[in-house]
Amino acid sequence: MAEKLTLDEALAAATASHPDHRVAKSDLALAQADRELAASRQDFSLFIDGSLRSGQRPEGDWQSDNIGRIVARKPLLDFGRSSQAIAAADQDIAARQAALFNVENLRRIDIMARYFDVLMADMQYAADNEFMAVAYVAWDNAQRRFDVGQISQPDVMRLEAAYQDVRERRTASLQRLRSTRQRLAHAMNRPGDLPAELVEPALKGNSRPVPEYESLLPWVLQKNPRVQALQAQRLGVDARVASIRAERNPVLDAEVIGAGYSRESITRDQLSAGLVFNIPLYQGGRVDARIARELAHKERGAAELEKLKLDLADTLLATLQEIEWLRGSSRPAADQQIEYRDWALERARAEYELEMKTNLGTSMAETQVAQLRRRQVEYRLALALARLEALSGGSLPPVEGARE
Repeated sequence: MAEKLTLDEALAAATASHPDHRVAKSDLALAQADRELAASRQDFSLFIDGSLRSGQRPEGDWQSDNIGRIVARKPLLDFGRSSQAIAAADQDIAARQAALFNVENLRRIDIMARYFDVLMADMQYAADNEFMAVAYVAWDNAQRRFDVGQISQPDVMRLEAAYQDVRERRTASLQRLRSTRQRLAHAMNRPGDLPAELVEPALKGNSRPVPEYESLLPWVLQKNPRVQALQAQRLGVDARVASIRAERNPVLDAEVIGAGYSRESITRDQLSAGLVFNIPLYQGGRVDARIARELAHKERGAAELEKLKLDLADTLLATLQEIEWLRGSSRPAADQQIEYRDWALERARAEYELEMKTNLGTSMAETQVAQLRRRQVEYRLALALARLEALSGGSLPPVEGARE
């Protein structure tokens, strides 16, 4: 990427052709195909059937008795088979749509997290690079002082060990520059197209009000896409059970036949039309077995839904507590650290100019670390709010008394 990448541009890739997104879309396409298949039960059908055979006449001669027919048939009534199968397919589509929406939300959160990882890796590398430069200068100066007998060998070795430790951290930071960019490129489904430079996002929504836990929980349990998917699946099972039970009911079709015969007979019609009905009398255990299978799926879905609601309640509380902690404690602590580091940097700069101390480089690096801590708070807060919106189905309810 030649141009700078923005967070909005990265998030636009959430609906791109990523493997996770393609799997969810394929599941939706399968559900839509099943719906078309269920609806096709009521379609008009046209087919040809016939037979080639020979029969012996009373006089002893063998004659051909071939039959060819064109049959047109249209189902009229199946007493719930088709309508319930279509209703079940519609619920499956709704479940797959909710699952696709959930995948898109998860992809947005993943892209956002990978984007922030790159920004933090850049800042950490800058700070570690500054620390390494300071440690190297201290070690280099110590070697010179050792050469003239001002310090001992152990002092030089201590400073060299400190330099090697900082150098190791800086090397790890350098490697994270590549690895975080690769993970971001993969999250955006752009393998091999690593972003060179990212734009710092404003994150203006980090201070927006959020509802209290007690008022938000019912909203989440209603709007969460995974809850909606499981509820749709349960309704789909009910419709399938009704469709299977309807297989014990009669079926009524309209039929028109045009036929040709190699042997003429007064009992054979060239053209005929009528109603064809089928009344099931005995089907063995097939219907009961299929119903039992669907009811087992329903019971499992009910258990999964109950467990999901418990997990959502815990996740919601943890997310709201994280937001409260980041806003109420982490932000003030990071701001105070920046304020102190700015003061310490100005003091170090003044002492450096007066040649009283040489700790300016260390103060600059520590200031960068404080700024990194502050940005990390905002990144974590943005991710927590994004997770909160994903739990709530993409939008939060209005907060009473909050300004628009």
